[in-house]
Amino acid sequence: MNTPTLPGSTVPVVLDDLRTPADARAFRELNEQWITEIFALEDEDRRQLEDPVGQLVEPGGAVLVARKDDAVVGCVGIARTHDGVVEIVKMAVDPRHRGHGTGRRLLLAAIERARALGAVRIELESNRKLDAAVHLYEELGFRHLGHDEYEPGPYARADVAMALDLA
Repeated sequence: MNTPTLPGSTVPVVLDDLRTPADARAFRELNEQWITEIFALEDEDRRQLEDPVGQLVEPGGAVLVARKDDAVVGCVGIARTHDGVVEIVKMAVDPRHRGHGTGRRLLLAAIERARALGAVRIELESNRKLDAAVHLYEELGFRHLGHDEYEPGPYARADVAMALDLA
């Protein structure tokens, strides 16, 4: 993947696949941090965060990480939901690295990976409190779904559903 440098930094952020137990630990820690700061961990969170390889990668999805030096500073998961459809899950950026485009780069990479996985549609659920994330999704072409356009997922906190058609 590409390696642009963040503003104010001489060290590039590199996007890569989750590869090591340390990557999986960072995926869990980054997501637990933002979720518990605003909401509470739910059963589906625990399932995905405790075993991202078994829950996301092995069933045909992916986990992408953003690295700066040896540290994971951001991540995003792609979960296969049904034929031709994937869901963006567990997107997080370390608070010290927000505002530099890392989240945008992760989401763009996730969209490209979804295409490579054969997806024709990407779905996601979020919450209005995450206004920066919802705004980013809107900027990249995701549209809000009405209650009759999707089947609600397992998260009590989800009050926003969005989709991006790739075909």
